[in-house]
Parts: sequence; C-alpha cells; structure tokens
Amino acid sequence: MKEVTIVEAPQGHSGSGFFATSFDEAIGLARSYSLWPLPFATSCCGIEFMATMGAHYDISRFGSERPSFSPRQADLLMVMGTIAKKMAPVVKQVYLQMSEPRWVMAVGACASSGGIFDTYSVLQGIDRIIPVDVYVPGCPPRPEQIIDGLMHIQHLAQNEKLRRRNTDEYSELLASYNIQ
Repeated sequence: MKEVTIVEAPQGHSGSGFFATSFDEAIGLARSYSLWPLPFATSCCGIEFMATMGAHYDISRFGSERPSFSPRQADLLMVMGTIAKKMAPVVKQVYLQMSEPRWVMAVGACASSGGIFDTYSVLQGIDRIIPVDVYVPGCPPRPEQIIDGLMHIQHLAQNEKLRRRNTDEYSELLASYNIQ
C-alpha cells in the first residue's frame, strides 16, 4: 500500500482559523484541478485516452472528468492521433474558439511529429499551426503517460501568473502562428 502524500498549501500567512495567500496562487490552484479537456481524437491515441476515463485509471481524480466537446467551454485541447493537412485549419479554428487561458497537449507521435506518416498529406506535428504546451510521446502512449501529461499541464496552470497572457512575449508567440 502506498503512503499518501499531502499537497503543500500555497505560500501565504496562516493564523488561528484563517489562511491568506495571493490571488495568483488561489486562482492557479483552482485552475489546475478543474481543467476541462477537449479531446480531438482521430486515431488510436484516442482509444488510449478513453482508457484514462475508465475506472482503472480514472482521470477524474485529477479534476478532468468532464470532457468538453465545445471549444468555448474547454481550456485544455488534447490533440490525439494523425492530423491530415486538410484538418489543420479545423484544429486551428477549434484552438481559436477556446477562451483564455488555454493549454494544448499533443498526445502521441502523430500529433507531436507526424509519427511514421512522413507523407505529403500528414501534418508533421501540430506545433506547426498552434502552440503546444506538453508533448506526450508514444505510439500510442499508455494511459499513464497521458495522465502524466495532464499533471504537467496542471503544474503549468497552477504556476502561471494571471497577467502572463497579456505580455508582449505571449503576443509574439501567437503572432508567430498568425494568431491575433
């Protein structure tokens, strides 16, 4: 039996009956455990993602039990599988319809780099059309790897400053993808 580890509280001041912390820390903690993923699954990686929803892996332990199939209600785009070049505008449109803050996870070799399909019709990685936050390797990746990728996204969400998305650096990143 594994020993349970207690998550550390964010930095703050505590006293008798109260705990005070910064607004950034409180929002980051709330965001990290309430991610709503939008699964954009086209191939076998989608089947592995479905396994993470089952009782054995139970992605709901990480606050992501509500897959959103509406981009406007999702904050994590999980691209899984082969993306044809004809589908690239659709993936980009889905990304643009998501509200800020939004994160992207490329799941599997095909979404990350085109996989074994080095052909004229397959996009060689979704990072050619949208910025990617976390890459999950594998062909297809195991459910444990997908959960590990989700935990990395949680770490990004928890430690991101509220104003980071308003910086010039972030605007330049989006401009490099022709996103206004």
